[in-house]
Amino acid sequence: MNMITIINLFLTILGVYFLIGFLFGIFFLFKAPKIDVVMVNTKKKVRFLLFPGVVATWPFLITKLFKSKTV
Repeated sequence: MNMITIINLFLTILGVYFLIGFLFGIFFLFKAPKIDVVMVNTKKKVRFLLFPGVVATWPFLITKLFKSKTV
């Protein structure tokens, strides 16, 4: 494998990671109180501000979602 192939593979994996994160972030905007009890009293504007962080850290939040079993 040459360097171009490795770079393309890395960027593809990174793109898929952020695509999944983006989709989960949209889900998080509407279902945040069911995922995290701290988010119950937050406004939509706060959730929009948290959106980039949710996109980046979606694996941690999705495990929290599966552990809560309230969705």
